[in-house]
Amino acid sequence: MAVTKTEVVSARVAPDVKAALAAAAQTERRSVASMLEVMVLSYCSQHGISSTPAKAAGRAGAKSARK
Repeated sequence: MAVTKTEVVSARVAPDVKAALAAAAQTERRSVASMLEVMVLSYCSQHGISSTPAKAAGRAGAKSARK
C-alpha cells in the first residue's frame, strides 16, 4: 500500500548542503525529496529514533498550548 504524503517541510540550508543533497539524489536516481526522506529515515534507524507519525491528538494539544 502506498503512503499518502501530506506533510510539507521547508528549510534553509547552505548552498553546499543543497548541492550535496542534489548530488546524492542524482547518484541514487531519486528526487531530492525522496533522497531527503531516505536520509532522515536512515538516521533515525541508526540512532534508535522512532519514525512513527505523531498522533493527531498530540498535534492538537500543541496547538491549544500555544493559545
